[in-house]
Amino acid sequence: MQKSVSSPTAARKRPQSRRQTPPKRDSRPTQPPEAERRLLALASEVAALAKGEHPVAAVLRRLAAAYAPEAPLPRAVARAWLAARGDKTMTLALAWARENVRLALEEALVRAPHQGTLPGPADARASLLLAACEALAQEPAAAVADRFRTLLELTGQETDPL
Repeated sequence: MQKSVSSPTAARKRPQSRRQTPPKRDSRPTQPPEAERRLLALASEVAALAKGEHPVAAVLRRLAAAYAPEAPLPRAVARAWLAARGDKTMTLALAWARENVRLALEEALVRAPHQGTLPGPADARASLLLAACEALAQEPAAAVADRFRTLLELTGQETDPL
């Protein structure tokens, strides 16, 4: 067996510390994506409407307008979800902004007496109604009024046109 012999100079050398400097961060605040801003603004509007008279009908009208086929929100959300692929932070931010809209809708459902034929607790009804409003963006413009009337009927609201 051979022994390795170290040289006297090797023993005297100290290992150099390899400190890495943290990457420089841009100190400017970044703006959230357009979709996140629009969703959070919508959540604020829906929360305000949830405290008024006829909260469910008012909130559904606002959501139907926000998710109308030609409205800017559905396009912004679609672009943001595509851009967020692989970016967990952006995905979570968009999901949280959408959840704020759902929570505001749930608040309206809790405040109003449960009417209509849509069964279940307020949180489940809020999820279904929000998904239905989001689907309005995919409908032909001529069909949106019928779909909206159906949502009003399901929730026991007066069925007046958009």
